[in-house]
This record gives sequence, C-alpha cells and structure tokens, in this order.
Amino acid sequence: MATPSTHPADAAPKAAQRFAGKTVLVTGGGTGIGRAIALAFAAEGAQVAVAGRRAEPLKETVAEIEAAGGRAAAFTADVTSGEEVARLVGRTVERFGALDVAVNNVGALMHPAPTADISEDDWRFALDTNLTGTFLSMKYEIAHMRAHGGGAIVNIASNLGASLRRPGMSAYIASKAAVSALTRNAALDHIKDGVRINAVSPGKVDTPMSSLPGETPEAKAERMRREVPAQRAARPAEIAAAVLYLASEDAAFTVGTELVVDGGVTA
Repeated sequence: MATPSTHPADAAPKAAQRFAGKTVLVTGGGTGIGRAIALAFAAEGAQVAVAGRRAEPLKETVAEIEAAGGRAAAFTADVTSGEEVARLVGRTVERFGALDVAVNNVGALMHPAPTADISEDDWRFALDTNLTGTFLSMKYEIAHMRAHGGGAIVNIASNLGASLRRPGMSAYIASKAAVSALTRNAALDHIKDGVRINAVSPGKVDTPMSSLPGETPEAKAERMRREVPAQRAARPAEIAAAVLYLASEDAAFTVGTELVVDGGVTA
C-alpha cells in the first residue's frame, strides 16, 4: 500500500501569519464587514479587540475567534463619545499589552431622502457616527501609537463619497467623502510619528445593509449582476483582505491611500 507523500508541495497551505504577536482593535466588529475583518486578523495571528454599541454580536465574534484557537476580547463603546473611545483604547492596551493596528469600521446608512428632505437629526447622526466617530477613534488610537513606536490605522470609507454620488444619499455621501479626506490629511500629519493611515472604500458587499426591503436573495443577485461590472456583490472576506494588506508590512510605503473595492463600479 502506498504511503502518503510528505513532500512540502503536497501539504495543505497554511494561512499567513503577518500579524503574529500584534494587537488589533476593530470598531463595529460585531457583524458584517467588521466581523470578517476581526476573523481575518485572528486567522493571521493577531489578538483582536472588537468594539461596538451592542454586546451580544461582539460576544459572537469573540466566540468564533476563540473556537478557531485565537485570542479576542469584546468591549462595548460608543465611538461618538471621546470619553468612551479613550476608555476603549485603554482597555484594549490593558488586556493585550499593546495597540498595533486599528480598523475604524463603525458606520451608519441613512434612509434615502432628497437633500431638502433630510431631517436635521438624521444629518447630525450621519456626521456624528461616520465622521466624528472616525475622528475620535483616530485621535485616541494615534495618541497611543505615536507614544509607543507607531502603528497602522485603516478607516472604512465607501465608494459612495469621494468616488461616487447617488440621489437620496447626501448625508451618507457627505460623511464618507469627509472620512476619505480626513484619512489623507491625518496620514500626512502622523506618518512622521510612525503611524500609517489609509482607507478602504467598499462598494456593495453581501451583507444585510446592501439588501433592499423585502428583497429575496435571488432578486438581489440579479440586481448585482445589473449594477456591478463584476456581476456580484463583494464577499466580506474580500474587504477584509484589502484591510489586512494596508495594515501589513507589505504596504509599508503606502500612506494616505484610499483603496476602492467595488467590483468596477467606479472604474
């Protein structure tokens, strides 16, 4: 009977370990893209802190990471509060001893409305969550990183913003375009401190946020074939892959870049 080959070429490929020994903080890490990002970092050796407003989804992310043999912790925090973000960074460092990478993924999509019909409350909520939340997160992440040898930050913007406009989306688009501009300027401010800052701007991703009310999976797939040159929505793991690239040493000379991942929509 033949013995199985043990030649290295026949072995199952192992996941890269670009983040072994690193601590990563992912805001909005309980669901969707944020969860995929947290899982991807953990699979490459990072210890991961996930944060958000709701405890239960965060616990589910942590449980999934731990079931695969990784290390993770969940912290509830509202990124629109500077006090809570400062506490979040402090708790992450207290738990894991460092903060090497941060991914600012918290975001909110408003109900579509023409500009003149957007309520002032909805406008403020979009700006507070998408823009101010990103600013406050960076403020406290950078403060720690520049005092401890540097790090990498990836903000999640959107192809709706600096790259693409759409009727009825003014609040969201204005907030995400501002995230793109903020990312670039912060990158210039802090590269001298050893902190690299970039952004990933997803298009349509296969999460509940990209579904229309009452839309079936079949109808959604057909709509994606019509609307996206790649003829489908992105998988959350594909957005995570872009984030991990920008956070890694593979992108050591990449500063202030916005990487659009949208299947060709804004090509």
